[in-house]
Order: sequence, then C-alpha cells, then structure tokens
Amino acid sequence: MLAATAKRVIDLAIVFAFVLYSVAAGFAARRRASRSLDEYFLAGRTLRGWRAGMSMAATQFAADTPLLVAGLIAASGVFSLWRLWIYALAFLLMGFLLGPAWRRARVLTDAELTQLRYSARGALTLRALKAVYYGTVINCVVLAFVLVAATRLFEIFLPWHEWLPAGIYDPLLAVVESSGLEITAGVLGPSVAVPTLNNLLSIGLMLVFVALYSTTGGLRAVVTTDVMQLLLMLLGTALYAWYAVAGAGGLSELPARVEAIYGAERAGELLSFAPGAADAMLPFLVIVGLQWFYQVNADGTGYLAQRTMACADDRQARIAAVVFTLLQVVLRSLLWLLIGVALLVLYPFDPAQPLTDGFVAGRELTFATGIDRLLPVGARGLMLTAMLAALASTIDTHLNWGAGYWSNDLYKAVWVEGIRGRQAEPWRLVRVARWSNVVLLLIALAIMVNLGSIQAAWRLSLLFGAGVGAVLVLRWVWERVNLYSEIAAIIVSLVLAPVLLLSVDADWLRLLIMALVSTVAVVATALWMPGTDPVQLMRFYDRVRPPGFWRATASGIELPPHDARRKLGRGLVAIGAGAMTVFGWLIGAGQLLLQQGPLAVNLGLLGAGLLAVPWWLKALRN
Repeated sequence: MLAATAKRVIDLAIVFAFVLYSVAAGFAARRRASRSLDEYFLAGRTLRGWRAGMSMAATQFAADTPLLVAGLIAASGVFSLWRLWIYALAFLLMGFLLGPAWRRARVLTDAELTQLRYSARGALTLRALKAVYYGTVINCVVLAFVLVAATRLFEIFLPWHEWLPAGIYDPLLAVVESSGLEITAGVLGPSVAVPTLNNLLSIGLMLVFVALYSTTGGLRAVVTTDVMQLLLMLLGTALYAWYAVAGAGGLSELPARVEAIYGAERAGELLSFAPGAADAMLPFLVIVGLQWFYQVNADGTGYLAQRTMACADDRQARIAAVVFTLLQVVLRSLLWLLIGVALLVLYPFDPAQPLTDGFVAGRELTFATGIDRLLPVGARGLMLTAMLAALASTIDTHLNWGAGYWSNDLYKAVWVEGIRGRQAEPWRLVRVARWSNVVLLLIALAIMVNLGSIQAAWRLSLLFGAGVGAVLVLRWVWERVNLYSEIAAIIVSLVLAPVLLLSVDADWLRLLIMALVSTVAVVATALWMPGTDPVQLMRFYDRVRPPGFWRATASGIELPPHDARRKLGRGLVAIGAGAMTVFGWLIGAGQLLLQQGPLAVNLGLLGAGLLAVPWWLKALRN
C-alpha cells in the first residue's frame, strides 16, 4: 500500500511541476497582455512560425482525440482514421493560400472580417450572429466533449473519495446525491454520486488552473505553455506507444496477435488503410472528398486563424501551417495508430457486439485505462502530465478564442460602438475578455452533462459545421460571394442539421446532403442577391490581396487582374505537393509499422513524399 502511494506521489509531482510552470508563464505575460486586445488575443502579432505551428498542434492534440482514435479503430478499423487525416488538406489550404491573407486582414476574429469583406448595414448583424454561432455554440460544444474526455482520465487518476477527509467529502457527496446530477464514465462501476463528485472537483481544479495562466497572460502565455505542452505530449505518447506495443507482443507480432484474437477476416478489416467491402467505398470517398472542405474550420476560421494572424509576417504564417500539419497528421497520428492497435490486443472485445454508444465509450476508455495499467512509475506521471497538458491546451485556446468574439465583436462592436455610439476603453475590453471565459465555461459544462460518447459529440459538431464550409473558403477566392451567402450557409446548417440527425442514419449521406444543399444556397445567393459594394471590395482586395477570381475588383484599383488567379494556381500546386508528402509519409510509414501492403508500395509512398518536398518548400520560402 505504501509503495503504491509513493509511486502515485511521484507521478503527481511531475504533474505539479508542469502546473507551476504554466501558472508562472501566465503571470509573466500578464502586464503585456493587459495593454490591448491585440496583445491579449494575438500576442502583439509577433509570433514566429514554428511557435505558432507548435501551438496549433498542441491544441489539436487534445485529451479527447486519442480516446476518439481508440474508439474509431475498434468500431470501424484503421481506415476510419481518414476522417481525421483528411483535414491535412484544409491545413495546407490555410498555409499556402489563406494563412497570409488572414494575417494581412489584420482583424482580431473571423466575425470582424465580415465588416471588412462586406458592405451594407447587415454586416454588423452578421458579425454578431457569427460571434454567437462560432464563439458560443460551436465553441462550447467542442469544449463540452473535451470535458467529457477529461472525466475518463479524472475517474482513474484522481480518486478524491480516497484522498479527502470524510468531514469534507461526505457533505459534498450529500449535495450531489440530492441534485441527481450524473457525470460519470463508469470507471467506478454502478456508483454515480461518487464519480460525479470526483469529476466536479477535478474539473473545477482544472478550470482554475487553466484560468490562472490563460486569462491572465492571454495568447502569449497560451503559446508559451503550448510549446512545452506539445513536447511533453509527444514524449509521453511515444513512451505509451512503446509500452503498449511491447505489452501486446512487440511490433513484429502485433498483426498476428490481432488476427489470433479477431480472426483473419476481421483483423484484415481492422488493420486496413482502405475500406475492405465494396459497398463501403462510396461512403469512404464521400468522407475523404468532402469532410475536409465542408467543416467549420475550412479556411482556418477560429484558433488556427488566430495563431496565423498572430504571426510576424506572411512567411511565418505559412511556416506555422506546415509545421502544424506535419506534427498533427504525420507524427502524432503514427503514435496514436500504434497505441490504438495495441489496445485491440491488450483489451480484446467481442466483434459481434453491437456498435452502441456504450460500446464506443467503453473502447474510448481503454486509452485512459492503458495509461494506468501499462506504464511504470515516472512514465505514467509523464503521460498523465501529457494528457493534462493536452486538455489544458485545448481548453485555454477555446476560451481565449471564444472570449475574443465576446469582447471584440459582441461587446466592443455591437454594444459599445454600435448601440451606445462610444469608443471602448482597452482596459475594459480586456476585463470583459477575462470574464467571458467564466460564462463560456458554464455553458460548456451545461452541454457536457447531456453528452454520451466523445465520438457521438464529435459527429454532431461535424454536421453543424459542414453547412458553412463552402462559404468560408469561397469568400476569399470569389468576389461575387456576398453577405447573404454567409447568412444562407448558417441558416442551412442550423435548420438542416437537426433534420438530418433525425431522418438519416449514415454519416456520409448526411454530409453529402449538407454539402450539396449548402453549396447551392451559397452560390445562388452570390449570383441572385445584391452584391457587395465595389468600393468595399476594392478596399478589401487592396488590403488582403487574396487569391482566386477577383478580376473586376483588381481592375478597379488598377492592379494586374490575373495576379490573384496565378496566386491561386501556385497555391494549389504547393497544396498538392504538401499532400503528397503528408499522406505518402503517413500511409507508407503506417503500413510498414503494421506490416500491411507490399513493401515496394510502402517504400514508393515514402519516396514520393520525399520527392515532393522541394515543390512545397519553394512556396514556403517565398
């Protein structure tokens, strides 16, 4: 008993050291962050590309995503991870085409961009609508399923009922029992009140910890902690992969062990990087072809754009996106791939079991269970710190991003300047931003209580975001897109998503219908509704210099009319080369590790990825 306690103390000491570092970083940046919203939300627009890219990767590393990966592999096999990998195309799109445009726009949020891009009195209304839709609805749903993932970890590693004196714990437990509240992952068996109280205590402490550095130091503190967090995450995940694979019999025996447990046919489905059944090919192609484009961050909208806008110049913005893509889609995915497959061996399941939310949630939990049972002291503390860091980096980013909408768009633009007709004081804006964090957290907690598995929540957020993907990209590359196009996309998303959730079972079919309807709505309103004032478009184009189809606007300010199209063409070439590198390395290395596919094919994929490097590296340097 004493030995076990000593080991837990060592693990928690590693966590505590990380907490002290993060809080110190927040208070170190507090004075500069308090000067203005630019300092608070964009770190004074001084970030180097590698730091911004690592910060993006830390945020997307997330505590919920590795659990999601474990659930996806068990439910649908390795090829289902294409639903995550395909986002590389969106990241490269942001890097080689739209990232520099975001930076040159010199706005604070995506909502603020609407008043730069569109004319008419409705631009302010749209700005407010987007601030609510992205900054509150989408943002809080994401925060909610991140907190759901947190409960999977907290129930295992933070048993407050064992640590706190009965005189403190029992009265709190009585309050929870009388409330009927349930926040539990089922780790402690049928008990409800005890894990619920444990999770409430853990979440409360976690949020206080994040608030201590993110709300005090702003984005500069967030990025500083993110860089350290990412290094911890990669090291901890690499150690986890090593011990998990070793526990499953070693890398050379891993595919054979999967086959021995699940049979040759099922093992082939679980380990394949492509759908095995012919009737699964169409759904696969729809997901791969559409999901990266029809999503809420299609053009980087949100915290990815925020990091890009915080970069010192256009080149640093491109570097940030490429660093992020390689870390996120190649390195991180390979580590999680090994862990997810090893967990199939270490925690086998009946393949005939129905794929219910309960089954998926149970498989998601194996990732957290493996940390506790497979890792030795020290390594377990490091991985626990890594998961805490992943959770903290996601929460701090979403709070910082969401507070930007509330302070810069809802309070400053709508309330102070629009309704009251005054100028907002910088210090008051920073205060509003800090208090906005509290409100956003309360909303996220209310949503969290009603969520099931992480995978179910993730799919829900994907569908709501799919309706706006087309207009987010088209507004940068096509001058005909207008204010009504964005409004139409949001209305389609809000109205059609609940209908599809109730009437269509297949995820791919929901996505296809949403993509078709939203695209038609965007193009139709762009062609038939009143266009943006030409003077406004010229002002936007002269400032941002976006790629694409801007001939009339460029001619109006006597700029070369074909430059934007040439820029689009060069960007698409760089994106194609970058995709060849990312997917060539990911699939080639992944199949080699799992002994899938012919050796020559895998080596060819790795070689093709290497040959493509000079093509996108040239665009990166310009």
